[in-house]
Amino acid sequence: MKGKEKHYFPMFVDLSDKKVVVAGAGTIAKRRIRSLIEFTNHLVVIAPEVNKELKMLEAEGKLTILRKYYEREDIYDASLVIAATNDNKTNQEIYSACKCLGIPVNVCTDKTKCDFYFPSIASTGHLVVGISASGREQKKSRELTEKIRELLENDESAERKQE
Repeated sequence: MKGKEKHYFPMFVDLSDKKVVVAGAGTIAKRRIRSLIEFTNHLVVIAPEVNKELKMLEAEGKLTILRKYYEREDIYDASLVIAATNDNKTNQEIYSACKCLGIPVNVCTDKTKCDFYFPSIASTGHLVVGISASGREQKKSRELTEKIRELLENDESAERKQE
């Protein structure tokens, strides 16, 4: 790996019974929440204010909202944490706490403070495809993801016709 450009290992993780905490409820946080919501039964959002979309997801039982500012105790039993507040100091505090506690963390405002990245996701049924551009070429990643989504949809349509 020395001297080579860094690439990220694609790893699929069972989060279904794991507590995932998202600190923040802004634009980036909502994108992360939309990505995670189908993969965990224990999604917790920490934010003093949330929008209508997140309130609806809470009403549907898809996530829990703690309407408050982040406190270190909020992540003690978390398996995965997303720091997506609009306060860099808070994001840094979350990062430091996660590193001390051995919890994988993604700090949305600082690529150097991410134990993992979010792939572009294409899924249907039990198939899940994740695409990563290793933090670069996001447009290319999105375009490829759309092509894969089309392939999956076409495949699913063909299977229904055969039934």
